[in-house]
Amino acid sequence: MSKKLICLISFVVVLGLAGNALAADYRDWDDGDPDDHLWSSPSNWGPDGMPTLIGDNNNRTRIREGSPGPDKGYPILDATIFTVDPNGAFADRVYVGDSSNYSSWASETATLMVTGGAKLTVGNDFKIAYGTYTLGTLYVSGSDTVINIGQDLMVGRRGAGILEMTGGTINVAVDLRIPEESDASNIEGSGLLNLHGGTIIVGEDLQMRPEKSGKIREGNMDIAGGGTLIINGDAVSTVQGYIDNGWITAYGGNGTLQLDYNVTNPGKTTLKATHLLNPNPADGASVSAGSAQLQWTLPEPNLTGGVITCDVYFGANPDVEANPKVVTGRAVESVSVTLAPLTTYYWALDLYDSSVSTTEPIMLGHIFTFNTMNTAPVVNAGDDVATWLDNSPRVVQLDGVVSDEGGGPGPATLLWTVIAEPNELNPAQISDPLAANPMVTIKEVGSYTLQLEAGDGEFTATDTMQIVLYADSCEHAKNQEGFELIPGDINEDCIVNELDLAILEENWLQWNYSTE
Repeated sequence: MSKKLICLISFVVVLGLAGNALAADYRDWDDGDPDDHLWSSPSNWGPDGMPTLIGDNNNRTRIREGSPGPDKGYPILDATIFTVDPNGAFADRVYVGDSSNYSSWASETATLMVTGGAKLTVGNDFKIAYGTYTLGTLYVSGSDTVINIGQDLMVGRRGAGILEMTGGTINVAVDLRIPEESDASNIEGSGLLNLHGGTIIVGEDLQMRPEKSGKIREGNMDIAGGGTLIINGDAVSTVQGYIDNGWITAYGGNGTLQLDYNVTNPGKTTLKATHLLNPNPADGASVSAGSAQLQWTLPEPNLTGGVITCDVYFGANPDVEANPKVVTGRAVESVSVTLAPLTTYYWALDLYDSSVSTTEPIMLGHIFTFNTMNTAPVVNAGDDVATWLDNSPRVVQLDGVVSDEGGGPGPATLLWTVIAEPNELNPAQISDPLAANPMVTIKEVGSYTLQLEAGDGEFTATDTMQIVLYADSCEHAKNQEGFELIPGDINEDCIVNELDLAILEENWLQWNYSTE
């Protein structure tokens, strides 16, 4: 069963494309207009024009020497500040930092920012700090921002690569490598992934710290702020090894990692993090507006008899200390607040231990964030069902589950529909299409596909399940994995009885081989 979450995005993402030019070796970021650092501006690209997805493996989009400054700026792919093609921007390969200078570290710095709901599709590899001694950085933010990569994402190769992610989704078709195993045996490249929000989905493997000619490429990952890493298949042992080596951390060492296979996401490995203060709402979450409780867990004091107290800053200002204190010097683990709709909130705790000091905090807490932006309901239509007719129509109870924590403008509404069935002239009958767990009556042998849709007044989401109906229990059994007929079941009706014996007696001593 697959889960599909369909979100009606309000952003319009557009990035103009160059004409149908023939393949060229390079598409270079020139930043021709010092006042305009937008990816979508043709004047910011070299003579070969804006990059396109043209399928030529040698066509590189090179982001080079993009340090912020009055005369040179890094490219910004931001759907909220210009109007472009809703399909997004395209490139065959992207190299953030592609220097040939071998003299010293950071001889070239290069940066790319993808934000604001923008979409970037890369047909082949995406490499950060490809060139020797380069410092390359990719910033990804915005809940609706999407980067689709057709091959590998490499955070560092011959240089020092950094991926700072606070929101959005990166889909990697093959491997995530931190860093890439460089072919330059004398260069120790490095990679750092700060997954402090958003989701990275990896099609095959996570590879960290490869070795080349006895040199280790240093790779590190820190997860915080609701950041999630999803890897196809069972990668638990590999990821756990990286955690045990200290290469993957949570909140810079102030949190714990949650690693599972086939639990959070069926058939996939999922890695997330929780801060040691156990904030609620969870860091990076979307919640309903209205009355709410901020909750946390205070640590134990350094000495017996000590008391841990806290100050709590809370509000909509990203400069968290500019927000009011909702708790001052108290040994509490919750406080009531009121949340406005469509707002992002920031909060942090300063902790004091009376056994150490009542004036100097023992910890300046991480800045947690959550929002009251509406999200689509989460829909699960239930497991697929295989059953059979028993001389009468079959009645199956559906097992739909819908949750709507995003707080839409209206209550969640449900609708079951039959979107495929073997005979529309003798259709399936759903007892109550508006209920989560109605009964469905089916009469025709074959496959039925049912869809459960939920809406909250703004967004909708759907999921499907399948019912396969066989003629009888024997046909059902035959179609199950590992089924084998019983020896002697001559008529293959799943039972050995007098009918099989009669067939045997009728054909006793007959042959069908040649006697010539």
